[in-house]
Amino acid sequence: MKEIQTVGIVGLGALGVIFAHQLTQGAGYENVKVLADAGRTARYKKEGVFLNGERCAFHYVDAAAENEPLDLLLFAVKFGALETSIAECRHLVGPDTTIISALNGIASEQILSDTFGTEKIVWCVAQKMSAVKEGNRASCPIFGELALGVPAGQDDRRLRLLTAFFDRVRFPYSLPEDIRVHMWSKLLCNTGCNQAAMVFQCGYGGLQVPGPARDAMLGAMREVVQVANAEGVPLSEQDVAEWDSIIQTFPGSGEPSMRQDGKAHRKSEVELFSGTIRRLAARHGIAVPVNDQLYRQVQEMESAY
Repeated sequence: MKEIQTVGIVGLGALGVIFAHQLTQGAGYENVKVLADAGRTARYKKEGVFLNGERCAFHYVDAAAENEPLDLLLFAVKFGALETSIAECRHLVGPDTTIISALNGIASEQILSDTFGTEKIVWCVAQKMSAVKEGNRASCPIFGELALGVPAGQDDRRLRLLTAFFDRVRFPYSLPEDIRVHMWSKLLCNTGCNQAAMVFQCGYGGLQVPGPARDAMLGAMREVVQVANAEGVPLSEQDVAEWDSIIQTFPGSGEPSMRQDGKAHRKSEVELFSGTIRRLAARHGIAVPVNDQLYRQVQEMESAY
């Protein structure tokens, strides 16, 4: 496999903008392509995309018009758009293409593996950033990093090629000891704080003080621990306490992404959070009443949009 030179980014939400900005700065305009359909590409070129108040100089490309496989393909779409994005970019994946997904949850890696082959996928979690996008303007005071890894027993050559590339272009990343446990731990956090903030219509401040929003957050997290254990993932009450302590440090006025979705009347990523936990819980015969209730409430909220 050759070293990574060319990059395609699919999805230009807040995280996609951050990644496109960082990678364009490090790898160069010609080597980093923001992939979309013809209509969306034309709109990006006309209206521009802004990060922290400055217009971004991105290389916008109609994916259908491209024909050369990319060395790295990064998916940063919402979960509901993943299948369509895969179809639009399938022809850009060659034998040497490495694929990563910055989507929340634990489902996208399996979907991408089923489509392109397990050996092409490096598992990934976006973390330590607080990004917001309204219209064509994204803001992010801290860019954070990608946590990377491959499951135990999988060939790590693509992971090593990816980290060598990120080193060259000075893109921030970390290498958790066990990427599967790390991703489940982040799922625990999101399942609790994202859903509780959306349902109880609050920011982090509402999750930091006693009350129904905080109770729902912690209850949902503890149910994730039960399901994770049934799946062979060693989460515990310590993980709940650690994420709670991290959430306590967030600005009270800050908002998880699902709260932002709710305010904007956008479809949320509930299927990645309680949707995933409920499906796995049913497989193992585990009761998850808090996640059941949050799931129902989100569905009711979204049906009114």
